Amino acid sequence: MSRKTYKALDFQKYLKEELKDPVFRKHYEEYGKQLEIAYQILQLRKKQGFSQTQLAKKLGTSQGNIARMETGQQNFTTDTLQKIASVFQRKLKIEFV
Repeated sequence: MSRKTYKALDFQKYLKEELKDPVFRKHYEEYGKQLEIAYQILQLRKKQGFSQTQLAKKLGTSQGNIARMETGQQNFTTDTLQKIASVFQRKLKIEFV
């Protein structure tokens, strides 16, 4: 039986390539920030070693909501983002540039 080794994907490198596609770029411009936040939440959760269920319990929500957050299928309120930041002992910074 052969074991496949998967190379870790550099998200920024992947994104740079995908943005060359005009259809992808259009969707990214519409939903990009939401996806970036989703990716950050996923990375923080994995770094802490939490399951989606564990994170959901800490946030007082369901595992399904965490799954939607991590796939960019949920809009975030500032209250939700602040709760997530608190769980991971991070500061939330939102700015207009």
